[in-house]
Amino acid sequence: MNIHYIQHVPFEGIGSIGRWCQQHGHTLLSTRLYRNEPLPEIAAVDCLVILGGPMNVYEHDRYPWLALEKRLVEQALKAGTPVLGICLGAQLVADVLGARVFANRYQEIGWFPVELTEAARSSPLFSCLPEQLPVFHWHGDTFSLPHGALRIAQSEGCPNQGFLYGDQVVALQFHLEVTPESVQMLIEHGADDLTEGPYVQTRDEILAQQEHFAPINQAMDSILLGLCASARSAPGSTADRVLPGI
Repeated sequence: MNIHYIQHVPFEGIGSIGRWCQQHGHTLLSTRLYRNEPLPEIAAVDCLVILGGPMNVYEHDRYPWLALEKRLVEQALKAGTPVLGICLGAQLVADVLGARVFANRYQEIGWFPVELTEAARSSPLFSCLPEQLPVFHWHGDTFSLPHGALRIAQSEGCPNQGFLYGDQVVALQFHLEVTPESVQMLIEHGADDLTEGPYVQTRDEILAQQEHFAPINQAMDSILLGLCASARSAPGSTADRVLPGI
């Protein structure tokens, strides 16, 4: 499979997804928007992964490529291409599907548990995950649930932690792909975000919890395996649905 990821900033990369692609013999391609690289033709993409970033989905003036990226997401949804959105990526997918993206009541930065919903527990994509899992967060915005989507997780600080849209789209507000190296990069470049708050951990608190990396990376592997197994024409894809305009 040709798995194509969209990267918004140099310090928020593919993490454990790269290892998984290599282990399973997939071709991993990228568009690094911070280098003004061109977006792919959706016909050449078997699975689209949209990573996180510090920008907001509505900052088109500062980041003109956001409109082009949203158009690519819309094309992927209409083509039935599997899509994984992570943090900003999840917010972009939500926006394309007509949901509202807005500032969450709390910032969430660090290791905090999410609880899977009944809908998630009944989905094959999440069947290998526990009901509650400590995951890594770094976000201030959140989204409302798109029409037709199933909420898959919640936390004390953020009720909408992710959603499923058919069997084609997985949108995660949190990070399962991070590694010790990628978290270190986030801390180095986002130190100003580590302000006091009920759901903001200090640098030392974040780095002390090394035991969480293996379980979340295994969860990411499981989701990728299920998502990439979905065919473009599988029942429940969005290929024949009328999508909201952007």
